[in-house]
Amino acid sequence: MTDAASTTLLAMTIACVVANAFIVAADLARAKFVLANSAEVGLRPEALPWLAVLKGAGAAGLLAGLAGLTPLGLAAAVGLVLFYLCALGAHVRASVFHTIAFPLLFLTLALTAATYFAVVAE
Repeated sequence: MTDAASTTLLAMTIACVVANAFIVAADLARAKFVLANSAEVGLRPEALPWLAVLKGAGAAGLLAGLAGLTPLGLAAAVGLVLFYLCALGAHVRASVFHTIAFPLLFLTLALTAATYFAVVAE
């Protein structure tokens, strides 16, 4: 793998950490956009803190991976991939396509993080 590709994957992994930290804060603050989107896909507001914990654990695991615990980083990235696949499923099930770009973006970031830990950070 080229240095440019490795650097890009690293940057995307860091972006995944930042994006997940942002959405965890938004979930815990019960931001209007989070509540509106959650209601559209049929998610009860009481579930938001639990989902924030899962996303926060994923972001923390990615940080641990970047600090040298590569298997933990890979496990966290895979967990986030599964989480955002479920989020996409919730959007599709509820036929909410006007906001589907957000879980797709988060899924893409999680997939690049998984690629980074599986290929580059070995």
